Amino acid sequence: IHGGNIMKDVTIYTSETCHFCHLAKEFFEKHNIKFTEKNISKDKEAMMELRQKGFTGVPLIIVGDETIYGFDQEKLEKALGL
Repeated sequence: IHGGNIMKDVTIYTSETCHFCHLAKEFFEKHNIKFTEKNISKDKEAMMELRQKGFTGVPLIIVGDETIYGFDQEKLEKALGL
């Protein structure tokens, strides 16, 4: 991801039934942003990671070293430099 000139890794924790997770993934695809998806419905390790970060719900989006809880388009655009 090019935010300014900085490459940032994007990880999103999702679940099967999470509407906002789908919206976030559509947002990334629309803006050609590569992301790693960790689906807590299918991946017990992802669920444990989410809990270790202090969260129990999704989406949890990590952009570089910034953590965004929920689908907040404004915060995402700012974090990604869009």
